[in-house]
Amino acid sequence: MSMSDKEDGVCPMCGDSFSMDKLPGHASYCNGKEAFPHVSSKKRKHTIESERQEASPKTSAFFNLKKLKSESCSSKTDNKGSTTPLTKEGSSNSSFSKEKRVNSNNGHSNTPPKSPAPLAERMRPTDFSAYAGQEKFLGRGSVIRSLLEDVTKMPSLLVWGPPGCGKTSLANILATSAKASGSVKFVKMSAVTCGVSEVKEVVQTAKTELKMFKRKTILFLDEVHRFNKTQQDHFLPHIESGTIIFIGATTENPSFSLNNALLSRCKLISLEKLSATAVYEIIKRALDQENVEIVDGLDVEKVKGHLSATVTDEAVQYLSNIVDGDARAALTYLEMVITTSRSTNSQINLEMVGSAVSKTSVKYDRKGDQHYFMASALQKSIRGSDDSAALYWLGRMLRGGEDPAFIGRRLVRCASEDIGLADNSSLALAVSAMQGAQLLGRPECDVLLAQATVHLARAPKSHEVYAALTNVYEAIDNPGPGGLPDVPLHLRQGGGRVGKEQGWGVGYSFDLGKVKNVDYMPTQLKGQNFFRDSSNC
Repeated sequence: MSMSDKEDGVCPMCGDSFSMDKLPGHASYCNGKEAFPHVSSKKRKHTIESERQEASPKTSAFFNLKKLKSESCSSKTDNKGSTTPLTKEGSSNSSFSKEKRVNSNNGHSNTPPKSPAPLAERMRPTDFSAYAGQEKFLGRGSVIRSLLEDVTKMPSLLVWGPPGCGKTSLANILATSAKASGSVKFVKMSAVTCGVSEVKEVVQTAKTELKMFKRKTILFLDEVHRFNKTQQDHFLPHIESGTIIFIGATTENPSFSLNNALLSRCKLISLEKLSATAVYEIIKRALDQENVEIVDGLDVEKVKGHLSATVTDEAVQYLSNIVDGDARAALTYLEMVITTSRSTNSQINLEMVGSAVSKTSVKYDRKGDQHYFMASALQKSIRGSDDSAALYWLGRMLRGGEDPAFIGRRLVRCASEDIGLADNSSLALAVSAMQGAQLLGRPECDVLLAQATVHLARAPKSHEVYAALTNVYEAIDNPGPGGLPDVPLHLRQGGGRVGKEQGWGVGYSFDLGKVKNVDYMPTQLKGQNFFRDSSNC
């Protein structure tokens, strides 16, 4: 079948007509490198050249890329002031233009096309006026905020905080400031998707721009804790020399996940979990952008028909609290219910939000900070004899997916460290609970651990053994001028003929009536009582 016999199509870039089998190749060529965003430049060039050769003879023989792009920009203006793309001959392809406008605007010619990005991404602030929460560190007039407002003089930073607290949003503000200044380049990377080789390329480009154009580079690395300690070392010389201004974001405790050398070169900004008030403010701003009004449930009829959707204040309050300070999660759930509301032409109420958010997001990481925070809270509640608090923290750990064996081991430790000789049955109960939890598994073992936890919390407390052992360790670690003493001769094992000749075991008696009269301490520690200072613990 010849080209003339095939159905014609129109290129969306330049408006020219081509047969359907040639149209994809020409469109790729006409679109240039944007058609191949994930292909290397060398391979992309080869691909474009191949597509150009496969395009129509008219295109390959008489038109180059620059002319095609210039023609795609040519347009004529109608009486109403609107523009319509022109074909090569100068006539407008009105059917294609109309279809393109309707599709891009979802059928509404006066509505701008909606960004495909999620609502959480579209709501990222571009300046501090729209940044909600974190007033303690980034409030107006704070030292850190004054440093960040001038990106040209900003120090290298490490931003630490829980998910959804505003780390990436802060980076977005700095990126906007850098673009506005014109003298700073902002590069955003993620340790999840890049490696050291990509970092080296950015650093090399930064060196060139700094040397030739005096232009600084801010390198933002999200999830920096994903780099191991050796990979983190690659940033050190470039931060120190001023080649890059480094910003690392992490949800992990920097003391454990980052190099001390990197910590010493960067200012640490510790962000906190957002308050429900801050989350409410973020949700309200998103609702304004989405043309959704917060109303009292009794006033729904007054606004019905004037807006695309309405939401009750009760539902917004519930969503603000249920996400536990995670603004990204709040906006994700909000986008879900707005979409549902518009498709069903119904109001967003508490029931709709409750169905979208099945339960509270339990912030817990079995290998992160929350793992140790909860375990510490559990033991301290037991030590303080607060059975309700101890049971609450146990429930938080179990709901967060903690390993029951870890909880059991922690309870065994509590039984000796915090209760000890005050109630000898506590240790046996804790060991039984730990072994039972390992045998039963979740969820049957929950009650075993709960019983042991409440028993330990209510039991009498004593640090006598723990304090005495601490005193022993102190004596061992700081033995004095003579060093650690040897075992006295009369306490040593006999050791045969040689040992007997050395005096080992001489003077010791197995007689139970005499064993109490033997000195068991080394001469340097004679009379030492490690329990003397711990008897009242």
